Amino acid sequence: MIVKEANLEKADFIGANLKGADFKGTNLEKADFIGANLKGADFKGTNLEKANFQGADLKGANLKGANLKEANLQMATLYGTELEEANLQGANLQGANLQGAELQGANLQGANLQRAELVEANLERANFKGAIFYGADLQEANLQEAELQGAELQGTELEKANLQGANLQGANLKRADLEEANLQEAELQGADLEEANLQGANLQGANLQEANLIGANFEEANLQRADLGKANLEKAKLKKTNLIDAKLEGANLEEAKLKEANLQGANLIKAKLIKAKLQRANLQGADLQEANLIRAKLEDTNLQRANLNGANFNGADLQRVNFRKANLQGTKFKEANLEGAQHLLIDQLSNVKTLYNAKLDEKLFIKLKEKYPDLFEKPN
Repeated sequence: MIVKEANLEKADFIGANLKGADFKGTNLEKADFIGANLKGADFKGTNLEKANFQGADLKGANLKGANLKEANLQMATLYGTELEEANLQGANLQGANLQGAELQGANLQGANLQRAELVEANLERANFKGAIFYGADLQEANLQEAELQGAELQGTELEKANLQGANLQGANLKRADLEEANLQEAELQGADLEEANLQGANLQGANLQEANLIGANFEEANLQRADLGKANLEKAKLKKTNLIDAKLEGANLEEAKLKEANLQGANLIKAKLIKAKLQRANLQGADLQEANLIRAKLEDTNLQRANLNGANFNGADLQRVNFRKANLQGTKFKEANLEGAQHLLIDQLSNVKTLYNAKLDEKLFIKLKEKYPDLFEKPN
């Protein structure tokens, strides 16, 4: 069936069998295709603004460059459909099947994709600004360099999805599943990732400044060179996470779980690490100036060459920590446990702020008490 370049505005095709039909360049504004069979149909460049495709079968159809602004595609089958550069601004794709669909460069700004099936769909460079994805399945979807600013992705399935270079600034990703997703160099400033699952995800070089990461799971994730400045990582799970050269200045890591994490060379200036668990973590060469580590757990941690100038370790557990060539200028160790600390020299400790009620190996304690008694006096 060929109806090319005709004016079929508001036409009624409800339940029609239009398999393989050629509608190229046709005006089908507000046309009704409810429940129609449109498998393999050609709508390339067609005007389908506000058309109704609810429940229609568009499997394998060609909608390249089509105008589907505010179209109703609720529960439509778009499996493997070509939608490159199509305009789907404000379209309703709720519950639609877009598995394996081609949507490169498509405009889906403000579109409704609730519960949509987008597994393995190609969404590269697509515009989803302000789009709604609640309950959508985007596993293994390609969202490279996609525009997702302010998008609603709460509870969305994004396992193994490719979000490299995507813009997710201010997006809502609460409790989203991003396990093993690729977020390399992604823009996530101010994004909400509370309780999101990012286990094994690649966030190398990503921007997470001021992001809400409360309770998020980053276990074994790659955050090398990521910017987490002023991010809220309270109670976040970061066990065995790669945070080499990460920027965490002013970040809130209170009660965060950082066991065996690699923070080598990380910037933790003025970071809040109260009650954080850092056992066996690698903080070699890290900058912890004025960081707050009150009652933190740091047993067997590597602080070699770390800058601890003005850091607060009051009540912290520092048993068997490696302090080789660490800067302890003005560091507070009130009621801290330093038993079994390695490479901890008297000259280093002479520069600390306080050792009041601190636990030290007996020989070291005796020498320090004799030479620097003021360090053991109760601080003001």
